This record gives sequence, C-alpha cells and structure tokens, in this order.
Amino acid sequence: MFFQWLKRYMPRGIYARAALILVLPVLTLQLVVSVVFIQRHFEGVSDQMTRGVARDISYALSNPDAAGPLGLSLREVPQAVVPEADLRRWFDFSGIVVTRTLRRFVDGVEHVALPNDTDVSVLVRGPGGSLREVEFSRARASASNPHQLLVNMVFFGMLITLISYLYLRNQLRPITRLAQAAEAFGRGRHVPYSPGGAVEVRAAGSAFLDMRNRIERQIEQRTMMLSGVSHDLRTPLTRLRLGLSLLEDEDREPLERDVEDMQQLIDAFLDFARGNAQMGEPEPTDPVALARSVVEDARRAGRAVTLVRVEGAGQVVLRPAALRRALENLVNNAVRYGSRCEVSLTLTDKSLRFRVEDDGPGIPPESRDDAIRPFVRLDPARNQDRGTGVGLGLAIAADIARAHGGVLRLGSSDTLGGLRADVVIAR
Repeated sequence: MFFQWLKRYMPRGIYARAALILVLPVLTLQLVVSVVFIQRHFEGVSDQMTRGVARDISYALSNPDAAGPLGLSLREVPQAVVPEADLRRWFDFSGIVVTRTLRRFVDGVEHVALPNDTDVSVLVRGPGGSLREVEFSRARASASNPHQLLVNMVFFGMLITLISYLYLRNQLRPITRLAQAAEAFGRGRHVPYSPGGAVEVRAAGSAFLDMRNRIERQIEQRTMMLSGVSHDLRTPLTRLRLGLSLLEDEDREPLERDVEDMQQLIDAFLDFARGNAQMGEPEPTDPVALARSVVEDARRAGRAVTLVRVEGAGQVVLRPAALRRALENLVNNAVRYGSRCEVSLTLTDKSLRFRVEDDGPGIPPESRDDAIRPFVRLDPARNQDRGTGVGLGLAIAADIARAHGGVLRLGSSDTLGGLRADVVIAR
C-alpha cells in the first residue's frame, strides 16, 4: 500500500528518475557526514574548549585580579531583571554546547548570551547575591567559522552532482534515442537509428532493428502478394466482361453483378495491400478543414452526412491523405448501414478526436473487436440489405489510426442510436 501511494509522486521521465537516484544518495551521505562531524567535532571540541574557559571564569570570580591575564572581562552589574532564556542564534549549534557546559561547570550562572561569532557574555550571581558579568572571546569556547562546513558541503555536493549528471546523461541518451525510434516506428515513420551506449542498450537496439526489419519485410511481402494476386485477377475479369457482353440481357445482368462484386473485392484488396505505402509523410494539417471536406464530398454524392460539432482549432501534424481515407471509410460504412450520419471533431492540447455516428443497427459490444479485423463481416449485426462490403473499411481505418499513434474505438451512439466510431490521436 505504501509503495502504491509513493508511486503516484515519483517522476515518470527517465532523466528525472535518474536525477532522483543520483541526488538522494548524495544528500543522504552529506546528512550522515554532517551529523557525525557535528557530534564529533563541534560538540567534542566546543565542550573541551568551554571547560577550559569555565575553569578560568571560576578562578577569576574568586580572584578578580586574574581576570585580565586570563583574557576575561569582569565587572559588576546593577541588580536587574535577568532574562529567563539564554540568547543564541537559531543556527548556532555549537552555542548549545557552550551554554550547556558553562552552566554545568560554573556555579551561579544566570544567563548566557552568544549574540554573534565573536563575543560571549555570562551573568554570574555570587554567594552574596551580587551579579557580575564575564565577557570573553567566542574563539576560546568553540571552533571558529562553523559555517564553512555547510558551505563546503553545498559546493562539493553540487559539483559532484553536476559531474555525475553529465556522465549519466551520456548513458541515458542512447536509451532515449531508442525510445524515440520505437515511438516513431509505432506511428508509421522510419527514423534513422544506430545502436549505442552500454552493452545492454546496444543489445536492445540491435533487437529493435532486427524486429523493425522483419516487420517491414513482412509488410512488403504482404503488399506484393496481394497486389500481385489482385492484379492477375483483373485479366480474367476483363475476359469475363467481354464474354458477358455477347449474352442476352436477361442472362447477362446477374452475371455482370457478380463480376462487379468481384471487381469491388479486388479493389478493396488493393487498397488494403497498399496500406502504409500511400499514407504519405506527416505534415501540419487543419483537422477542421479536413473533416469539412470529407462531409462536403459525401453531401455532393447525395448522402445524408452532417458536420454537427467542432471544438477547438489549430494545426496538427497528420498524414492528410491517409486520414481522409479513414474518415471516408467510416462515413461510407455509416451511410451504407444507416440512413443518416453525423460527424464531429474535438481538438484539445493533448488529443484529436474524429467521431462518426449513424442511426443503423450498430455492432454488439462482444463483436466490436472482431469488426476491426480484416475481412470480417458481421452479417447478424449490420443490415446487409443496405449494401455489401468485404470487411476492410474498419480495418483500414484502424490501421491508419495506429499509424498516427492513435486508436479506433467503437461504441453506441447516444444521439442516433447506431454505431459510434471514434478516431483518437494523441498530440
């Protein structure tokens, strides 16, 4: 429970955590050394020096003529109200030892004053009730310049911390470079990276490069395979069209519909196979203008699509062609399975969200994970009488969202009652 509570207050960045790991031992070491040094040096030395002064004061009080040769100033003071509390500055730790030792070894001490680093004043009441003041130099009772310890501790502590930080930064830099390369690859970007740093970091970097190369080869092979198969199927489809054109109308129309469905299937395969290859490079984009353009194109095509709400404004680094394709897929699905579609956009400092809602039958919660998988058609959940598909629209939209470092979320529309599709991208 304690560690869970402490975890909330720990820094999240690797530099901040490394600095914490570096600073805590230094501060702990300085604190331990300070306590030991103060106890052994200031207390021990001040106690021994003050004992000698206490013996001199006791002798001078009984022999006033010896005060001068002993370096003491002794004088009678009028009877007055003696302060109850001794005078000492709050940071004068050795003054505690001086006061305690004087009261212990000098009889009749009423008040001890240590106003500065140079003077000590002691009020002593004699056997007859007389009050005398004894003054002497502070250098006789405690070590001089006690603040030098604090100054040296702070200076050398900061110097060691700075040197350690410079060395630690060179050790952490390869880790941050690896994290940046991995993050960029997760967003669909290829950032030049070469392993460096310690042996373990180099091993992790080499493993990342091997993984990235394997994934890129698999994507390339998948693209080439689907493109080749789809391309080779165009030739027999063309021959089928030519052959069907020679048949009678009543026999030709059903077969032409089948050929057209096959053509749409091949086009969808090609779109999915192209994948990241046609996403383009990221560039500053106005998401509001992009959403309005998609809605206007859909309305010109005679579809009931409306941009209902826009929150926020500004430029976001996006792949506009790819994101436009994702939004068009979501809008096409919405108008295919429903009669009305609403698009909204929310832009904040941390995220960008496109929302597409329809009034169709929606998708059950238990089937939403399957809906974004390629080539999956949820016939029971969606109204297939409104149109046909090959199960790639949501999959392509999900891939494009992931390429932007975001996610495609499916839910139920609160306003229209159908499907709600959110493309959420972190900024």
